Amino acid sequence: MGSTTAPAGRPAGPGTASAGSAAGSEIAPPWWVRPGLEIRHGRLFVGGADAEALARQHGTPLFAYDLPRFGENARRFQAALERAGLPHRVRFALKANREPEALAVLRALGRPGERSAIGIDACSPGEVLHARANGWLAEEISFTGTNVSERDLDVLLAEPIHLNLDAISQLERVGRRAPGRTVGIRVNPQAGAGYHAGLEYSGERPTKFGIYEDRLAEAVEVARRHRLTIDTLHFHAGSGWLADGLAGFERALERAVGMARTLLGAGCPIREVNVGGGLGVPARADERPVDLDAYAAVLARHLGPLGVVVGCEPGDYIARDTAVLLGEVVVVEERGGVTFVGLDLGWNVNCGYFVYRYAQEIVACRAPDAPRTEVVTVAGHINEAGDVFAEDYPMPPVREGEIVALLGLGGYAQAMSMTHCLRPLAGAVFLRR
Repeated sequence: MGSTTAPAGRPAGPGTASAGSAAGSEIAPPWWVRPGLEIRHGRLFVGGADAEALARQHGTPLFAYDLPRFGENARRFQAALERAGLPHRVRFALKANREPEALAVLRALGRPGERSAIGIDACSPGEVLHARANGWLAEEISFTGTNVSERDLDVLLAEPIHLNLDAISQLERVGRRAPGRTVGIRVNPQAGAGYHAGLEYSGERPTKFGIYEDRLAEAVEVARRHRLTIDTLHFHAGSGWLADGLAGFERALERAVGMARTLLGAGCPIREVNVGGGLGVPARADERPVDLDAYAAVLARHLGPLGVVVGCEPGDYIARDTAVLLGEVVVVEERGGVTFVGLDLGWNVNCGYFVYRYAQEIVACRAPDAPRTEVVTVAGHINEAGDVFAEDYPMPPVREGEIVALLGLGGYAQAMSMTHCLRPLAGAVFLRR
């Protein structure tokens, strides 16, 4: 199914009640309710449209996007940096979502060169070209990739984008082919934060990312030999971290600042410290979001004295809660004492739990706030045992044939979809409230 833009419905009024609530009563809505993701007349609405009606009209599986949410999330992020008094550049991590409709929302937030503009963080030549095709100028694009080949450089060096090089080998390659260029380097501070330990990109366990401190002097020597100017230090602590990950991020930042001071002492004109992305979005009621003002305060405390621009590359934070994935319940069956709820979609279109072990929140579109009285395993239709979305998960009773919504799938879902087992990709509708 191809993408389509659906008409927006009427916005909910301030008195919209949850399913089962009596007139005048005050029942707290589910934790995930917000403008653009609401309960109206006891039913789930996304972007102003009835979720089940969308699924019946367009078929399932179906991504339903609340497009204004992209802009709201980006503006919230920028506002926190402004309040902290930080000179900053915010770039959207394109790998999170590359849909043109979503990118158009971000592009419209500011023209090139304006303080309000959102740039692009790219990690492949294809992403650079895609950003250019969707309206970004080369100078608005920051590239940070790993294991970059000569074929990659054929594309990358043809564009005046900013390159952050994450290996001595990359410095040598770029230096040979583009001596005199201004570049950044990606470092590994050997500390990190993630949704869980496996999603920390730097820490005690060596990873494939970045130049370690013990080779920093070598990196500077290679850059000098090729007349490369190092003007940016980049690091990425990890992915999906929430409130309890801020301390780990700060430890990584402290070490990265120490490496920036080393580079400054070696004569490198460091103008930007790029702290990457990685801020997550809660997927369950018991997960605490990152306090953006606390995050910005950490950045200001450590980077303010350096007098540098702070680069940030949120992807999931901007994209994650912009979409739900709608699917049909095709099996409800007890197996070995476990009730399995089988959907007409698989990890090929929603790999969040399969690959990253991200928690999933799943609601019944006909009664999104119904009491969760059963414990089930929600599984997909890919012929692999690991194709599940939630285990030992409380849900209301559901029937075969009804529509459910998997929440928080605007980032790293459609962008990572594939046709494994020759299962088709999901469709998409883009809603504007």
